[in-house]
Amino acid sequence: MKFFKRLILILVIFAVLGVGAIGALYLYVKPELPSVATLRDVELQTPMQVFTKDGQLISQFGEKRRIPVDLEDVPQQMIDAFLATEDSRFYQHFGVDPIGVMRAFWVLLTTGEIKEGASTITMQLARNFFLSFDRAWMRKIKETFIALHIEQLLDKDEILELYLNKIAFGHRAHGVGAAAQVYYGKSLDQLTLAQIATIAGLPKAPSNLNPISHPQASKERRRVVLLRMLDEKKITRAEFEQAANAEVTARRHGAEVTVDAPYLAEMVRQEMVDRYGEERAYNAGFNVYTTVKSHVQLAARQAVWDNLHAYDERHGYRGPVSVLWSEEEGEPALSEAEVAEYLQRLKSIGAVTPAVVLSIAEQSATVAVKDHGILELPWESMHWARAYVNEERQGPPPETTADIMQPGHVIWLRQVAEARDDNGHWRLAQIPEPSSAIASLRPDDGAIAAVVGGYSFQLSQYNRALQAERQVGSNIKPLIYSAAFEKGLTLATLVNDAPINQWNPGSGIAWRPKNSPDVYEGPIRLRKALAKSKNVVSVRLIREVGVKETADHIAKFGLDRTQVPENESISLGSLSMTPMQVARAYAAFANGGFLVEPYVIERIEDGNGEVIYQAEPKLACFDCDNPAPQIISEQNAFLVAQAMNSAIWGGGSWAHDTGWNGTSWRIQRSKPIVSEVGRAIAGKTGTTNDVRDTWFSGFTSGLVTTTWVGFDDVSRQLGSTSMHPLLDSAQQSISGGEAGAKTALPGWILFMEKAVSEYPSDNLMIPPGVVNVRIDLGTGKLSHRTDHTTRFEYFISGTEPTDYVDRDSGNGNIFEDSGDDLF
Repeated sequence: MKFFKRLILILVIFAVLGVGAIGALYLYVKPELPSVATLRDVELQTPMQVFTKDGQLISQFGEKRRIPVDLEDVPQQMIDAFLATEDSRFYQHFGVDPIGVMRAFWVLLTTGEIKEGASTITMQLARNFFLSFDRAWMRKIKETFIALHIEQLLDKDEILELYLNKIAFGHRAHGVGAAAQVYYGKSLDQLTLAQIATIAGLPKAPSNLNPISHPQASKERRRVVLLRMLDEKKITRAEFEQAANAEVTARRHGAEVTVDAPYLAEMVRQEMVDRYGEERAYNAGFNVYTTVKSHVQLAARQAVWDNLHAYDERHGYRGPVSVLWSEEEGEPALSEAEVAEYLQRLKSIGAVTPAVVLSIAEQSATVAVKDHGILELPWESMHWARAYVNEERQGPPPETTADIMQPGHVIWLRQVAEARDDNGHWRLAQIPEPSSAIASLRPDDGAIAAVVGGYSFQLSQYNRALQAERQVGSNIKPLIYSAAFEKGLTLATLVNDAPINQWNPGSGIAWRPKNSPDVYEGPIRLRKALAKSKNVVSVRLIREVGVKETADHIAKFGLDRTQVPENESISLGSLSMTPMQVARAYAAFANGGFLVEPYVIERIEDGNGEVIYQAEPKLACFDCDNPAPQIISEQNAFLVAQAMNSAIWGGGSWAHDTGWNGTSWRIQRSKPIVSEVGRAIAGKTGTTNDVRDTWFSGFTSGLVTTTWVGFDDVSRQLGSTSMHPLLDSAQQSISGGEAGAKTALPGWILFMEKAVSEYPSDNLMIPPGVVNVRIDLGTGKLSHRTDHTTRFEYFISGTEPTDYVDRDSGNGNIFEDSGDDLF
């Protein structure tokens, strides 16, 4: 009896000591324990996603891929798999499983090694949120205490939901939702039992057990999970056998990007980092919706691609990327399997896909194309490829396939826009050497409609639409004409289109600005001068307005005044601007004279779908609460738009041999644009003197777009081409020296043909304060005639002519009383 009393006493003492030790240990580590109350308001590190206006995913930013899910959306089989494998008594214990602890302690006593951790799901959650993963006793003790706190604060379902969303699964996937997407490209409800078991087996060792890097180890771990589910009677023997023997189907999947717009995505990323800082921007689960419609953005990308490839085809073929074997050298050809394996190591870039020439016929070739197998390349898909000599010269047109390619050549192919899924429309290509950009926005509020910063983000992340400050050439002229109209000149004002030869005593040389082409017409109305882009007229306008006054006026269009030079060379486009700056400036002519601010983020939602930011742009309006600043009068804007409208439609009478075209006449051929907006289009070409930069900027009332084409190397000129009889009619019409009308305008047309229908447009509405009177085309004076020698012209009220031309008097000096109208 004494023995039992002593034994009981010893046990009580040990129990008291144990409780005391635990209490003391708790008091010791308590200052270091984090507050688990934060779990109720936990913000899971969820990546930022960027969407188009119509909800298509553009990109995802963030180190951790996570797709938060509610517990009710997790398939029961997945819950069963995790509980069976990680913590079968999860719903019975209080955060620590005594049975599991005793089992782990017994293994330690019998083997001398820690082989089982006895961690419950709650303890794993504690470790993942608050602790490190090192194997230390103190970490385990803290983990236990935190788990006990968690169980007091949250119910079991809340704990399990947090666990399933927090746990790491390898390849930067955190949470079961992201794991399903990364490994299988599926949502949870689409997973098979084998795939569920694979995911459930990953938390033990995500790096060593993941099915992409270690498929065999993953398969063995999957079997362990399935056995535990079978033991717990969560699956049948038949389900076990089928899932255990299934093939490993995992492969790495990215975010389901549906619109490839990396330049746009980078704009958003940078703005979000500026707003919220890098850590919060990448991990707070923001959903960012842009102002861009998906198909409009894709149309802009395709326009850049197609236009650059058209330039490249005009200038000739630079040869294969590399040569795998040469029949001339007696080298053996690779097998089709070897070629396919080689192609898988190459990347597609922009619109082009790598291919290998397998054999050639007289006017065709058999090629292996990455991811598309073997196909025949017809003569029509390659006959453009005369040899490239330099930017100014091309070789003779090819006559046979052998003039272009040989078996073993590694080449680029692209699919033409009209039939991308038809193998018969593959076309020989090469990565274009020049660059291009498109900037498009809505003139009513500055919302960006599309932006493309170059041919390929893979090749260069430099966003030329926003960052490339290039000389604008004649794209500056509408701003100069606006300054002239502000001073009182009119569309009917006559200016002398004649050569200028000005001696500069400082430099000892003469300045001789020339028209391009070098043709002069004498006295010319300002409407016609802008439409035909007369350089010497722009010089004379600056002299009439004043160099400083012109520079001041140009700066109103959103430019830093210190960057606008005060010299006459500005009339020829020596000022440098980005495509977005040009588009913003031209928007003022489309919207009645308002300077809108370009913006790309329409709204931002947090991880719960709550809108935390909504754009409130300043509007181009007179009677609204949030007007943009008006930099020119609506009458001034209307007159400039009228002159740019004539750049497209020309004037005169072709029946009477007085008809003429403006520099932008190619738009007339675009049935999609003309049928959508009629004649209500305005635009202006731009070319620098040395053809290093080419531009076209134009608008309807609903959309303004600027295109730029040039080399990143500013020392390179875009050159010229000779006629190529094998090219299609559209390409044949572009020969001679490259220019804004030939190089940049076609890209603008390609884009606007797809975009204008998305942005409703009105006619070029006549604003109040503008009058319309009939004038004589030769003098700009009023006329009583109604024939081809006259037209109705617009004037700001008070500036219209008051004198009538005297055609019947035989007065040969029609400028006798109007010397101020000609300078």
